[in-house]
Amino acid sequence: MTSGVLQGYYTPLFTDIARHLGIHDADVNWFEAAQLMVSALVVPALAKLGDMFGHRKILLASTAVTALATWALVFSGDFWSFLIAWSLQGFYVVWLPLEIALIYSRSQESPDPAALTRKAAGLLVVGLEAGAILGAVSGGVLGELLAGKLWLVLMIPAICVSLCFIVIWRGVPESPVRTGGRLDSTGLILISFALLLITAGLTFMRTNGPGTWWAWLAVGLGVLALWPFVRHELRHPDPMVDIRLLRSSAIWPVMLTAFLFGVSVLGSQVPLSTFARTDPTVVGYGLGVGSSTVSLLIGIYLIAMVAGALLFSWVSRVSTPRITLIGAASLIGLGYSLFVPFHDQVWQVMANMLVAGLGTGALVAALPAAAAAAAPLRQTGMATGLTNATKTIGGSFASCVFGIALASQIAGSAAAAPGSTAGSLNGYLLVWIVCGATGFLAAALLFFVPKLAFRTAVPGQVAVR
Repeated sequence: MTSGVLQGYYTPLFTDIARHLGIHDADVNWFEAAQLMVSALVVPALAKLGDMFGHRKILLASTAVTALATWALVFSGDFWSFLIAWSLQGFYVVWLPLEIALIYSRSQESPDPAALTRKAAGLLVVGLEAGAILGAVSGGVLGELLAGKLWLVLMIPAICVSLCFIVIWRGVPESPVRTGGRLDSTGLILISFALLLITAGLTFMRTNGPGTWWAWLAVGLGVLALWPFVRHELRHPDPMVDIRLLRSSAIWPVMLTAFLFGVSVLGSQVPLSTFARTDPTVVGYGLGVGSSTVSLLIGIYLIAMVAGALLFSWVSRVSTPRITLIGAASLIGLGYSLFVPFHDQVWQVMANMLVAGLGTGALVAALPAAAAAAAPLRQTGMATGLTNATKTIGGSFASCVFGIALASQIAGSAAAAPGSTAGSLNGYLLVWIVCGATGFLAAALLFFVPKLAFRTAVPGQVAVR
């Protein structure tokens, strides 16, 4: 629930945060991009450490970092301090995969651990989205009631994370299976270097334009830097990322789906919020609503996610987990594609978000549960963590690209009024087209998964080769 509060509380406040810091609407994307990249860097390491020394220990440590960062946001009054605190808050992204790993590890004495984990994952997502609904509604309402006192509004999630730390410390038992060993620090450095190069390239494109040759060079070098990382991991006896496991026909489509899923579920949050707040009487597009209406839209979207998460386990039983994943990804593609022709009225945006929300809720629960079922028991933390890491990488790339798109006055778009900080209409259209296309592409990739994948794995073996 605390994770949900963190994901929902700030969304209605993005415009207020931008005004408080004196930055462009499109620059808010860099908070998301930085947080997502920090998450992408720390999640694989934390998930691996969970397998080695206990998932509960790492869950507690990541909560402590998140609490400190969330309190730092309260006292941050400039762009850079807010950016640093927001980035470190991204440690919370590892919570869900660690929870799934805890459940799967502790469910091994049941007749069907995979089915029990899918059911539990759905309930976890219900708790997450309930927290997100609570956060979104309270964030919007408090943003209007306490206008001009943003520091006071930002204290609420900090209090929630502090209470969450106490709950984990006092009430969460440890997982029984631990691998021990040492962290693959060389692998961590190599993957961090590659991801930082790619992110730096995207940042140069944002500040200097997509025609900047050295920006493309940095991205290219980052992609090339993945090659020595892969070679090192293949030689390492206890790799941070098991490349051989990723080659499994039950794993690689899930990881690619998680990457594509991250584009829409993480990269679209800021554009949807700022589009709803944009005044159509000034720039000719947008909904022109206040933060409370944005909270209502988010609440409806999250209710749809709860429904999708609850339906996930049932649909998986009557069909297969694979078909459920394909259907969920298709709903996401359809929901975001509907934004292109239908975005002028609040009810249109609401209907689109309902469709996308059903698929999103199912995938949030399905991806880590599918990875846990397809991985060896001693690698569940790594497998579930990788789904969140790849999802986070997809979201960070999308945030960078969407920030460029919204900051650019693309030819043919409605021009913003002089002095306006609103993004371009063509930029918003591009965001929705990309989110829709990635949803449909993810559905297509999942057809490569074996039909009976994600059922109970044999201990020590990959479920499907």
